[in-house]
Amino acid sequence: MLKKMKRRLGVKIDMTPMVDIAFLLLIFYMTTTSFKPPERMNVSLPASHSDIKLPESDMIYVTVTKEDSILVEYITKEKVIQEGKEVMEPVRHYEETNTTTLPQVITQVRSLPGAITWFVVIKADKEVSYGTMSSIMEALQKIKISKFSLVTEREKEERT
Repeated sequence: MLKKMKRRLGVKIDMTPMVDIAFLLLIFYMTTTSFKPPERMNVSLPASHSDIKLPESDMIYVTVTKEDSILVEYITKEKVIQEGKEVMEPVRHYEETNTTTLPQVITQVRSLPGAITWFVVIKADKEVSYGTMSSIMEALQKIKISKFSLVTEREKEERT
């Protein structure tokens, strides 16, 4: 006697809950991700081979354009009331300056609470005149800042 084989039934999996979760995760990541804020002054950075990462906080950025205009940028944490609670929120500050008033502006920024250890970073356009950069370095030496970083763009390596 031969046994009759049972016929298999097809299995159907409902994909709707998985798609819902995927979209919820996508929306969550899109709303919580913080993007780099737009820059006030466009600067085309010089190229280099350096690959040193800068810290995310406690920085004073001195941006210099090819027209020799100077912008000092820094971020402080200030109390902001959100939903009835006081929250420390980062606030971005900008000050336009020139080479003669740069020492006073940086001294004023460094006099803020907790800003004494802030590091100075210079983002200069690759077409900035030598005289402007020399004046900026002299201004930093005047207020006893001997260490600072120059921001550059990483050179793309050619593959052969």
